Amino acid sequence: MARRPRHHVYVVELHSDVLRERKFRQGNPDYVDGKPCVYVGMTGLDPDVRFDRHKAGIQANAYVTKYGLRLLPDLYEGFNPMRYEDAQAREVEIGIDLRSAGFGVWQA
Repeated sequence: MARRPRHHVYVVELHSDVLRERKFRQGNPDYVDGKPCVYVGMTGLDPDVRFDRHKAGIQANAYVTKYGLRLLPDLYEGFNPMRYEDAQAREVEIGIDLRSAGFGVWQA
């Protein structure tokens, strides 16, 4: 019996101060000035719960903990929920799409 899809992709808007981080800048050589900076992730939790955990420093990405502003559901809601393998692939696809649009993107 197939399990119910329960994984989610999510996108967090990061404050533009993240661009002061050398590693973030180096990871985004094609960043277009003025475009948003984001973190793209996947989780077995509800994206709101996962964002709260990031901000609390629980299994968190340092950029989200320090610079995370809000979730950007318009960029991911239509995909959720999905199977684990599909979420893994979609996370990568979203990152590629946003980078090609000039966004600053970080993925775990």
